[in-house]
Amino acid sequence: MSRILIIEDEETIAELEKDYLELSGFEVEIENDGSVGLERSLKEDFDLFILDLMLPGTDGFEICRRIREVKNIPILMVSAKKEDIDKIRGLGLGADDYITKPFSPSELVARVKAHLARYERLIGSGMPANDVIEIRGLKIDKTARRVWINGEEKNFTTKEFDLLTFLAQNPNHVFTKEELFSKIWDMESIGDIATVTVHIKKIREKIEFNTAKPQYIETIWGVGYRFKV
Repeated sequence: MSRILIIEDEETIAELEKDYLELSGFEVEIENDGSVGLERSLKEDFDLFILDLMLPGTDGFEICRRIREVKNIPILMVSAKKEDIDKIRGLGLGADDYITKPFSPSELVARVKAHLARYERLIGSGMPANDVIEIRGLKIDKTARRVWINGEEKNFTTKEFDLLTFLAQNPNHVFTKEELFSKIWDMESIGDIATVTVHIKKIREKIEFNTAKPQYIETIWGVGYRFKV
């Protein structure tokens, strides 16, 4: 069953949309606040988003932009505004469709079905999906070699990315600095293994909320490092 998130501050409209979509077999949830909706959009798994433009907290344009940075699933934007500039701006940020209020609920359902069907055809067309690791707000796209933390992309050097990915792919395993140096730098441990410590520090600065109390990469004193899950 496809899961849809409606981010709409007009509760009557949101409930109407929800009722019609549920009658068509969809699982639907509603958020009335833009900031909360954005947080859920980035952290939870949905198959399609329906976004109002004018929202308290974070507007639909910003939500659309942030979602599109990390997810390719369909986004439908909804607004009472009829100006073409809003359409152009919304679609330019990555929205798949734009529907103007007032609209018939049956039209909304039809568009939702069409976009979900198109998306399913796309992902089933033989194009392999990116290889992605997701752990507690950390997203590592191995195919694109990109990293996000809570929806915000972070820039990594080649070795920083390789080191983070290796640890994340081998969770709860303690590696010595010598082992990590050999694995990532493809050299024997006679090299300068202090570079491992430097790289771990840089990675933590990018992904940890509090580097003094890391939630991802843990130091095992006297041994090495472990990625916690």
